[in-house]
Amino acid sequence: MRAAGHSEEAVRGFRSAYERLVSGESAMIPTADLEPAQGVPTLDELPAPDDPAALRRFAVIKLNGGLATTMGLQRPKSLLEAREGHSFLEIIIGQTMELRRRHGLQLPLVLMDSEATQRDTLEMLERHPELALDGLPVEFLQSMIPKLEADTLTPVSWTQNPTLEWAPPGHGDVYGALRRSGLLAALLERGIDHAMISNSDNLGATLDPRIAEFVAAQETPFLMEVVEGTEADRKGGHIARRRANGQLLLRETAQTPPEDEESFRDYRRWRYYNTNNLWVSLRALHDALERSHGVLELPLIVNRKTVDPRDSSSPAVLQLESAMGAAIGSFSEARLLCVPRTRFVPVKTTDDLLVLRSDVYRLTSEMHVEATAPVPFVELDSSYYKLLDAFESRFPSGPPSLRQAERFVVNGDVTFGAGVVVRGAVEVTAEKPTQIDPGTVLDS
Repeated sequence: MRAAGHSEEAVRGFRSAYERLVSGESAMIPTADLEPAQGVPTLDELPAPDDPAALRRFAVIKLNGGLATTMGLQRPKSLLEAREGHSFLEIIIGQTMELRRRHGLQLPLVLMDSEATQRDTLEMLERHPELALDGLPVEFLQSMIPKLEADTLTPVSWTQNPTLEWAPPGHGDVYGALRRSGLLAALLERGIDHAMISNSDNLGATLDPRIAEFVAAQETPFLMEVVEGTEADRKGGHIARRRANGQLLLRETAQTPPEDEESFRDYRRWRYYNTNNLWVSLRALHDALERSHGVLELPLIVNRKTVDPRDSSSPAVLQLESAMGAAIGSFSEARLLCVPRTRFVPVKTTDDLLVLRSDVYRLTSEMHVEATAPVPFVELDSSYYKLLDAFESRFPSGPPSLRQAERFVVNGDVTFGAGVVVRGAVEVTAEKPTQIDPGTVLDS
């Protein structure tokens, strides 16, 4: 890491994770140690502020380090088309500029890039010089850490493509990266002592004046937006409290013992799920990082992969990661806020992308993505729809109407014509390549 130019704080962060790994520290969080979170206030209970003065103390930080590899691409996911010819990042920029105009703000928007996304993102940002504010960067870079051979725990060597020897340490790196980049200090110097941090693929994560006022007035060090769980959230990270001390924590799939997997998927019991929409006091974060010498020690997530994720026969490796939502366990006065699904529209797969591009949503003049109907459950056959090019070729005229759909499942190779309408719970199964004629109504 030193030879590659990483800072000593980044090295300390990796060393901490590595030492916890080799010491045998368990990353697992057993169900028996937990109880569900209860008594969570809702966004509807927060009053709209008469004067959104608190917004002047906020920055917007978007995680922008992800490639669209799940969809078969090697480019920043934020540069994919989200709706109506606009990419995710273009919509985020539009939202930011509208907030600046409406409230007379110098609202900073800053992206956390990875080495894989930085160049393409900066090229795109050159087309938006209006975004820059004097004295503040528009992006900062997260660190990279070595992938470890699964059997020896030494850094893997992969001469076919040495860049694959490295991996980002998860989005929990955002806190240390803010400090290492100098951005944390620069924001505090400008009187910006709060930030909303969220994923760039979640266009529902906008800077809401009600939440900003609530966080600033309550002097809340860390607030996580949560949603009530549904079937689609069974594999997501849920919130719980430790029985021992009542501390809130985030439990991810990779932190669940095998014997607790069934319990983990019980979304009715673990009612609240992490949106990765986080509201953080930058002063509280600064103080926590000062005490820990720049390393916010978050629960360790050990991801088991192959060095080349597209080649299952390549050597097995471990990637040491952390989740940014896990920082909820680092602040004793952290809080939860239950928000509507309109603020949680993540796009992880082409299933999600189909819904986002459909008539379930609309893009307002303020560049807000608003739901026009309840969001249906969508599951497309990964053999034919997982990769973006294959997905788009099977919807050549765009998504079907899903406003009246409750559930839409496709098994097999099916191409949909223009104006197809899905109503109720529909499952389409095809044993051979099939064409759905334009204007067809698929009813349950």
